Amino acid sequence: MVLAGGVLVGLLITAACLTPNRRGMGTHKQLGLPECTVVQFFGIRCPSCGMTTSWSHMMRGHVISSFHANAGGALLALVSLACGPWLVVSGLRGRWTLVRPHEFTVMVIGVTIIAVTLADWTLRVWI
Repeated sequence: MVLAGGVLVGLLITAACLTPNRRGMGTHKQLGLPECTVVQFFGIRCPSCGMTTSWSHMMRGHVISSFHANAGGALLALVSLACGPWLVVSGLRGRWTLVRPHEFTVMVIGVTIIAVTLADWTLRVWI
């Protein structure tokens, strides 16, 4: 739990240190990562394009801009903001803090984030 929560907190801290790209995508290049392969080969955004930008906006409290960059990324950032610290604290205590996660709830949240990401991508590509 500490490791999983630590990874989420680390990703949130990294996002907070980045400056969101004005185009709504491309913020990941500040980490030395290359341009999206899908954009390079096909000229369209992939479902995860804009996620780093979305997280960077969310860490600045720019919720609307976060959802504009990538709606699924915004939801994932919000879940990470809640779950990262909770997992770290629960792991350090050796027991679940506040609530024990239910398998069904975790599945619904995960499927919702995936569905929103794909719906957002579909709208961006086809509309």
